[in-house]
Amino acid sequence: MVRDHSVSAKVLDAVVHLTMLLVLLVCLVPLLNIVAYSLSTSHAVSAGGITILPKEFSLAGYKAILRDSLIPRAFLNSVVITVLGTLINVVLTMLTAYPLSKKHLPFRTFYMVLIVSTMFFGGGLIPTFILVNALGLSNSFLALILPGAISVWNLIIMMSFFRGFPVELEESARLDGAGDIAIIARIVIPLSLAPIATIALFYAVGHWNSYFQALIYLHDTKKYPLQLILREIVLDQQMAADLAVRSGTDQSPVTSESVKYSTLVISIVPMLIVYPYIQKYFVKGVMVGSLKG
Repeated sequence: MVRDHSVSAKVLDAVVHLTMLLVLLVCLVPLLNIVAYSLSTSHAVSAGGITILPKEFSLAGYKAILRDSLIPRAFLNSVVITVLGTLINVVLTMLTAYPLSKKHLPFRTFYMVLIVSTMFFGGGLIPTFILVNALGLSNSFLALILPGAISVWNLIIMMSFFRGFPVELEESARLDGAGDIAIIARIVIPLSLAPIATIALFYAVGHWNSYFQALIYLHDTKKYPLQLILREIVLDQQMAADLAVRSGTDQSPVTSESVKYSTLVISIVPMLIVYPYIQKYFVKGVMVGSLKG
């Protein structure tokens, strides 16, 4: 690769690097500020003035929310919803994208028109709510997963990848007696890890950050995901104050602000841990899904 050493190229590199540095700071500073607040004592949080470094380092906020069963239970609910939802999403997306990528599929164009039309038209909140209740899914985790089980955007990414899949591999497998399910399980999936990891990340982040569906369909507080509890803590100061009173002790008093910031950090950390392991597939998966076909 020949590198351009002209003045215009160096100026462009400088602008790009400065822009990326600015974007990094805009994203990183608020995160560090939240972490600093969560690691400061209640007195320092009440006094304010915390920037990106904690004052009077303390883990009292984390100990407080872990001492009460509300946050750990909500965290576990979010993990279950995210893992189960992502698994269902990926399986259904692949099983739908694979046949639709075949030009010989009968009524393929008709199916695609119906599927793509859902990107522009929807039934609306009330009809969807009535349908979920009629199916008996209300107040269950499936009510948060099944209505959006397949994302059309992710479906198109997988279809684009499958269109560029080597036909010779499938034909050789059929000569050996393999059926469609065997071909998908033994050939397609092992060779599709990049796009699968990409759409799995999209689905997982969507489930982890979602709270609106839980707000509508869940009635039992014991089934609330972490994001819904976090919403209640942020919007309802009384809930945060009650949690602080229940969790604090005379030796380590806790304020509602400490509870709020500690819960925020706990809600952010899982995605920060998962992303580095999937990031190596991310760019490749998106590019493969967009260029092939």
